[in-house]
Order: sequence, then structure tokens, then C-alpha cells
Amino acid sequence: MDGIKNIIFDLGGVIINLDVQKTISEFNAFCDIDFETVYTASKQNDLFNLLDTGKISSDDFFAELKLKLNYQGNAENLLNAWNAMLLDIPEHRLDTLVDAKQNYKTFLLSNTNEPHIKNFENDLYSNHGVKHFTDYFDKLYYSCRIGMRKPSKEIFEFVLNQNNLVASETIFIDDTIQHIKGAGECGINAFLLEPNMEVKELLQKLNLL
Repeated sequence: MDGIKNIIFDLGGVIINLDVQKTISEFNAFCDIDFETVYTASKQNDLFNLLDTGKISSDDFFAELKLKLNYQGNAENLLNAWNAMLLDIPEHRLDTLVDAKQNYKTFLLSNTNEPHIKNFENDLYSNHGVKHFTDYFDKLYYSCRIGMRKPSKEIFEFVLNQNNLVASETIFIDDTIQHIKGAGECGINAFLLEPNMEVKELLQKLNLL
């Protein structure tokens, strides 16, 4: 692609390997109420949206979740099950980010929450010796810290406006079709990362690496 100056990356499923079913299975192992009544990969209870937009604290989130699942046990089990969907961060994807940052302004835009941020930052440090993703991007945007989440147009416009980016000079990569549509509505060149495709492959296909 010609004229591209900026790349916005999603995190889960693009940089970090994800397995939402793992979280569902772990909750179902110790809760009497099926976790999928409140959360699936494509649809979730408003409680999760409140967490992802920073409108509820982690403590209040887990307290409310205990009530919804009628769970009386240790709250740490809830945290561990919630984080179970976060798998590894492959080194080669971090290398791809380093390569991309040499030629483009790069940004991270993720629907995420404070428990997940703490978990993947611990993983990043334990396995790669890096404290934050700030080393790999010009700027990070976590939904829980800016009060907006994908696929709303406002979150994409926020990133564009904050950094004086031209939409037509910007690409966005995500593994969720709704998010691709939201970015596209803002004039951003949005590309769906298909299952089993590496982000490096997509960037090479677009002649950006």
C-alpha cells in the first residue's frame, strides 16, 4: 500500500494469543451457573463493558460477578479464571512490532481491563524482560483508561485526533470484524487478521514490511 504512515494494532488475538474458551471452562469448573450466560467471545453482560471502560473497579467487578454466578468461594479463583484467556506473547510478534516502528508511527488500541493489563505486563516482563508495551509503540490506548471501547467510532476518532493522523494514511489491524467495520466508518484502512495468519504475513501482503 502506498501513502501509509501509521499502523494501529489490536492486542488480543493479534499480538497476544487468546483463548476465551479457556476462561469459560475455568469458570464452569467451579461455578454452578454457566459462565456463558454472562459472557461469550461475541456477546457479554454490561458488567464486562463497565470493566473494559473503567467505569467499575476491579474489586466491584469481581464482587458483582460473584453475585451473578452465585459463587461463594475464593475471589482469587475468579481472577485466575478471568485471566486464563490470556496466553503467550510470541517473541517473533514483538520483533514484527520493532520492524514496523522503524518505518511507521505505531499505536496499540485494545479493549482491555486492569486485571488483564497487570497479567500481560507481568508476562511481558517475566518472559521478555520488558516492563510495558510502550517500548514497542508510539502510544498505547487501553479502553479502560480512556473510557471508550471498540467498535465505537469515537475511539478511533480519538486516536486519530490526539495524534494528528490522517485516516487515509492509517491502517488498523484487528481480529474482530465489528472492530474493522468501526474503523472503516472513520475512513481508516482496516484489515481483518484471519485465524492462523500472522500479523507479519498481513503486513508483508500489504507491502508494508
